[in-house]
Order: sequence, then C-alpha cells, then structure tokens
Amino acid sequence: MAGSADSTKSLQRTYYFLASLILVFGLLYWAQHVLIPVALAILLTFILSPAVIILQRKGLGRLPSAIVVVSAALLLVIGMMWIMVREMDSLAKELSQEGFHQRLDDKIGQMFTSGSDGFLHNFQTVASQVTGIVKQKTRGAQNAGAEGDQPVQTVRVEQSPFSDILSAAGPAAEFLGTAALILVLVTFMLVKREDLRNRLVRLFGHGRLIVTTRAFNEAGDRISRYLVMQVLINTLFGVIIMVGLAILGIRYAPLWGFVCGLLRFIPYLGTWIGAGLLELFCVATTDGWRDPLLAFTLFLILEIVVANVVEPLLFGHSTGVSPFALLVAAAFWLFMWGPVGLILSTPLTVCLVVLGKYVPQLEFFDVLLSDEPVLDPEVSYYQRLLAHDQDEAVELVEQHISEKPLETVYEEVLLPAIVLARRDEERGDLSEQDAKYVFESTRDTLRNVVAPVVATELGDEGKELTSKDCVAVLGCPATDEADELALEMFQLFLTRNACQFEILSSHTLTAEIPAKIEELRPALIIISAIPPGALAHARYLCKRLRTRFADLKILVGRWGATDDSGRIQDRLSSAGADFVAFTFEESRSQILPLIQVAASAETQSVRKPEPVLSR
Repeated sequence: MAGSADSTKSLQRTYYFLASLILVFGLLYWAQHVLIPVALAILLTFILSPAVIILQRKGLGRLPSAIVVVSAALLLVIGMMWIMVREMDSLAKELSQEGFHQRLDDKIGQMFTSGSDGFLHNFQTVASQVTGIVKQKTRGAQNAGAEGDQPVQTVRVEQSPFSDILSAAGPAAEFLGTAALILVLVTFMLVKREDLRNRLVRLFGHGRLIVTTRAFNEAGDRISRYLVMQVLINTLFGVIIMVGLAILGIRYAPLWGFVCGLLRFIPYLGTWIGAGLLELFCVATTDGWRDPLLAFTLFLILEIVVANVVEPLLFGHSTGVSPFALLVAAAFWLFMWGPVGLILSTPLTVCLVVLGKYVPQLEFFDVLLSDEPVLDPEVSYYQRLLAHDQDEAVELVEQHISEKPLETVYEEVLLPAIVLARRDEERGDLSEQDAKYVFESTRDTLRNVVAPVVATELGDEGKELTSKDCVAVLGCPATDEADELALEMFQLFLTRNACQFEILSSHTLTAEIPAKIEELRPALIIISAIPPGALAHARYLCKRLRTRFADLKILVGRWGATDDSGRIQDRLSSAGADFVAFTFEESRSQILPLIQVAASAETQSVRKPEPVLSR
C-alpha cells in the first residue's frame, strides 16, 4: 500500500510539473508584448551598467551618470540607424534597376551552363520536367473546375490617400511607444539597480539568503561579462568587415559591416546568415567572381581569428551553456518571441542554468543546458565500458592524462571505475562476463596507454631503476581480479621508486603465499582489498601472515574506500597490519621510508670490506 501511495504522489507531482510548465510557456507567449520590453531593458541595463559605474567612481552622481550613458547610447543608436536607413534606401533603388536582375541571371546562367553533363545542368533538367508536369496537371484541374463556375466580376475599390498613412501610423506608434518604455525602464534600472536587487533577494531569498545572493551574483557576472564582451567583439567584427569591403571596392560597406556585426548576436547561425547575404549581394552586384571570393575569404579568416583567438582570450566561451543548448534555446525563443527572442536567447538560457544550479526543483535545467560535464570522469569511463565502447573509454583516459598529472588517472578514473564494477557485480546488476570485460579493458588501458606514458616520462631514469638491484615488494590480492588490477595500478604508481614489485595472481591459494614469501624474501607485502567487500579476506590474510612471519611489514590498501576509515583501520591493525592506506599517495608516503631503509641495508650488506694496510 505504501508503494502504491508513493507511486500516486510521484505521478501527481509529474502532472503538476507538466501543468506548471505549460502554464509558464503560455504566459511567455501570451504576455510577450509586456515581457519583451522588460527583457530588452534588462539586457541593455547589463550592457550599460559598467559605464555608469565608471562615471560614478569618477565622482558623477548616480542619476546624472545614468542619464549621460543612456543619452550617449541613444544618440549612437539614432546616428547608426540614420546611416543604415540611407544605405538601405540607396541599395533598394539599385536593386530595383534592370541591370541588377540581368547580372544575377547571367551569373546563374553561367553556373547552369558550365557543362552539359554537369550536376547543376542535370538537376535543372529534372526540375524543369517535374515543374512542367505539375503545371500541366494543375492547369487541367483548374479548367475542369471552371466549367461549372460562374464568371467572377472584379470590383476595384478606390482607397483614400490617408489610408496608407493611417495603416502605417499604428505600427509606428507601437514601435515608438515600446522604445520609450524600454528607455524609461533602462534609466530606472540603472538608477535603482541596488534597490531592485535587494527586493528580489527579499522576495526569493527569505531563509536562503546566502544561496540567493550567490545565484544573483553569478547570473549577473556571467550575463554582464558575456554581453559586454559580445558587444565589443561584434562591433570590432563589423568595423573590420566594413574597412575590408571598402578596401576591396565593394559598395555599401558600412551597411554590410553593421548587418554582419548585428547578426553575430544570434548564436552560431547568425554569423553564416550574414556571410550568405553578403555573398549573394556580391554575386549580384559585381562582375565576375573575384569580389565574391575575396569578400568570403575576408569573412572566413576574420571569423576563424575571432572565434578561436579573440573570444577565448577575452571570456573563454564562459557563458556556462553548452553549444547544443544554445541552438535549442535560440529555436525556442524564436518561436516564442520572434527575432527578438534570438538576441535574448543566450542571456535567458544563462539565467535558467544558474537557477538550475541553485534551486533543487529546477536542477534539470543545469543538467540539460550547462556546459559542465554531466558525468564524473570515472562514471563516464565506466559507462563507456558497459557499452563495450573501449575506444571512447581510452579517449577519455588520454584526455585526462593530457589535462592533469598522470598520477590522477589512477585514483580519479581507473580505480573508481573498478570499484563501481565490483559494487554492481555484488548487487547482481552486472554479469560476471561484463565485469570481466571491464577489468580486461582497464588492464589493456594500463598496459597500452598509461605504461608507455610512464616509460616516456622516466626515460633514462627508468632504465637505471630497472637495471639496479632493488628492494623486493610483494603484492597480494585479497580476493579476485579487481584487487589484482588495483595492484597493477599501484605498481605503475611506484615505478619511480627503486623496488622490485611482484604481484601474485588472484588465483593463488592462501596456502601458497608463505612459500612465495620465503622464496622472494620481500621487505614488504601489500594486500589489496578494494571495496566493497574483501575486508574479511584481508583480515584473515593479515592474521595468517603475522603468525608465520612476525617481522614482515604488511600494508593493506583499502583503496577507493570513502567512509568509516577509522573503524576499518582499527580492524585491520588489530589483525596484524602495520599500515592501512586509503589512497595510492598515502600508501606511497607510508612505505617509501621503509623501502629506502631496506635498500640502504642491502647496500651495506653487499659492500666488500676495505683491505687493511700494514705499517
């Protein structure tokens, strides 16, 4: 009954969530005429705030600073729009001339008649045939339907000369009203930004002041940094395009610089929409193909430099949103709010990611939209092996080695993955065959990826270590192949230290271990007992070895254990272990002095006595 009640509550929560989501989407679409000006005002406030703060620090008051900045921005926008309107009017007149259409027809004709067997020619032929068939069928259907129809008389209605003025007055008044509202909102937000922030903190942060403050700070920093940098970068991009086109002799360079810079605010797609429009204009208004190719080359080189050098240098793509999420968000906000939604999509998506990071109920936004890795490295590696995709698992290890010190690959990727595999196998979630695949694939990764890197880093030092007589260390798995694999990792971890590390097979019987110890005479034995389980076997082995070899040093590696370390250490120490370690680094720090002392003792024992000279 309890399970049924929990299932019902979970289903109800799902329905409530879906209903709330539909309600929010409906409000966003229905109230767009109110929300769009507010959103644009907030966006402009983020852009203009740094300038207002700078003027305030220079000694100008808050209200005068806001008025100066808003007035300067307004004059700049009006001046740019005046220039653009003149350019567009001149361009429209030129495009309406017959020469433009003739040049475009000639260019298209060159493409389609470049060869009678070319792709474009064949495609044109097929398209013409299909179009002819469709027109013939459509004409026949229209003639058949017209036989029973009555003739239709067309009555022309004379329109008043004032009708065009009245029809244009409505949209113009709406635009001016929206612009005035945005202007007032921006000025008010710049003057009262601290008061608005405090009210929002009071509204949403009652009882959660620290979390709410961090969320507002992070969202503000991300959005402000992104918007200011984007404005600067896109302005510089447009100016360089304008200058480059002017040098090439392509007309309307200021217009195309403005269009390309403005379209760059649309994530990913806007850049290439601008390039396509520019190329179409060059093809249609210039003779030959020289100018279109030069314009495209200029655009391509500039975009590569900006996207791969300038942007990473200035803000490192640090919006916190994944590229795929930006594209989906752009499509969503385009559907909701039209072209304005494209410009607002990135800031709004950043806000959703921050909300998902700090509000537990909205965590799915952070998971779906954030550019942070969804899975930890060890989980990603383990998941790839579960899918039997060893190639991608090896790529993850190689990427980890390239970004972090080599030692971290053991304890941050490989060892935790082995612990996960053993845990799932004991629960019955992982078959013995799949577990064996995980272990064997990890062993191959150790031998083919990690070991060569270790050998390369050691160089001649590694040859020197392997050539000398080293202290003997014996590794003993407590239970199965997972413990043996952990010992192989630790063996690579200890490569820099002068020791002869030999590992017993996990199939070695407990009764055979004393004979191996008497044969090798190790200075230390390391028992690997990774969780879960293996603790009872490790304690039994410690007791047995301590009874047989009283002076033998024993270290138990409970590598990968994350909890109850004190109790585990007490249990193993009472069973006869001299050292208990929970990480590879801890194990090395405990046994390194012992190895050094043993190596010094062996050197003294093999040193020949110096001859005594008689007087």
